[in-house]
Amino acid sequence: MLVKARTEEVMRLCQGLIQQKSYSGSENLVADKIKKTFETLGYDEIIVDEYGNIIGHMKGKRPGKSILLDGHIDTVPVPDPAKWQHDPFAGEVEAGRIYGRGASDMKGAVSAMILAVHYFAKDCQHDFAGDIYVAGVVHEECFEGIAARAISKRVKPDYVVIGEASELNLKRGQRGRAEIVIETEGKSAHSANPQMGINAVYKMANLIAKICNLPMTKHPVLGQGILELTDIKSSPYPGASVVPDLCRATYDRRLLVGESKEAVLAPILELIDTCQREDPKLKAKAYFSQGEEKCYTGNHIAGERFFPGWLYDEQDEFVQAAFTGLCKAGLKPEITQYSFCTNGSHYAGEAGIQTIGFGPSRENLAHTIDEYIEVDQLEKAMAGYYGILTAVCKVG
Repeated sequence: MLVKARTEEVMRLCQGLIQQKSYSGSENLVADKIKKTFETLGYDEIIVDEYGNIIGHMKGKRPGKSILLDGHIDTVPVPDPAKWQHDPFAGEVEAGRIYGRGASDMKGAVSAMILAVHYFAKDCQHDFAGDIYVAGVVHEECFEGIAARAISKRVKPDYVVIGEASELNLKRGQRGRAEIVIETEGKSAHSANPQMGINAVYKMANLIAKICNLPMTKHPVLGQGILELTDIKSSPYPGASVVPDLCRATYDRRLLVGESKEAVLAPILELIDTCQREDPKLKAKAYFSQGEEKCYTGNHIAGERFFPGWLYDEQDEFVQAAFTGLCKAGLKPEITQYSFCTNGSHYAGEAGIQTIGFGPSRENLAHTIDEYIEVDQLEKAMAGYYGILTAVCKVG
């Protein structure tokens, strides 16, 4: 299916999506571009949901299972465009690369998905079994999997392909992610008379030292669970001449398969309980962070920051079907797993939907200055998605 005209078309679409700035919560321009593209390409149905997710639907002539290709359309910001050699919102092409914010993460993959589905349906004249959906998902950079809940509820896919960067390898799982907040409460006093107060930061420092020694979970495939301190704040701030009465520390907890909310918090809560028995003046608590953001539709998206890990066996039916399709498309994928968190946390981790990952580019290009995607990767990703569809959607 790789001909010069199709390569040029996917390049143009990728450039067009990059040119639409789409920070989380402001994805309306890129969503509108995708909507117009769906219309031009003859998608059978176009859906924009309450969060602003944009979904295109191609219908087969025969009944069958449904497959969803998932790619987020929000990007992280560009703090200082002057540091870029290429305009972050121009989609410039140079030396076989397309540059711009979101090129790798992940407007390139979304472009390849949209066109692969179009070409697949066109080439077989819709004589395939089932339904194919392409979703441009909002707010993924803030909330992996939360906006995806609305998508799976609406389209009820049997299979999901996550398009996050995989260097054209097939991903069968990932670690999850949780954000844990720990608070210590003290008592304010003038810092000239610290004995009159209780310094919440000192209390936190003692807890942090002990948390460092907590044993972590392990998994034979996904590796080590992680509990890493990422942020610490005291109150009042700024705190000149004041003993702080509150300290809040945030931890990034990387989750393994099957770890529940209760099991993840339990060691920290037990440690706090032990420390409180040793120090009656210690007041502390731990909980999962809650997030809430406004969508470009005007609605709000909110949720607890707990995104489960997931993993499928190498011999899983969908994993093997996708692998076969990729190989027949001329690719040579390895079966591995993501090292970061994706919308698969919802589809596979929460909803139990058979899920794989496959996408162009390298994960370490995401969020970088002069982010880019190689045209060769973009073109092969389009062929790969086409191959997966050929393997999963029985053609006439």
